Amino acid sequence: MADVKSEEYGTLQRLIDVLYAHQKYVKKVEALVTAEVHDLHPDLLELINNLPPGTYDRQTMCDQLNSAISGRAWGMIYGTVE
Repeated sequence: MADVKSEEYGTLQRLIDVLYAHQKYVKKVEALVTAEVHDLHPDLLELINNLPPGTYDRQTMCDQLNSAISGRAWGMIYGTVE
């Protein structure tokens, strides 16, 4: 079976690591701006843009993103987050 991982595999995890490196809570808008600054792939920007408005601790944001990733069957392509 061919490797389905994209070149973007793991970039969402790196974004989560950056967002929560020095703070416990992150607003959706902060996540979106940071993703845009880091020039994330449009599919990954869509995931963040589709988060409900609010403030997230790391686990809640990861749960929301992983749910969206699983719903689109993108886990093998982009990876999940923790």
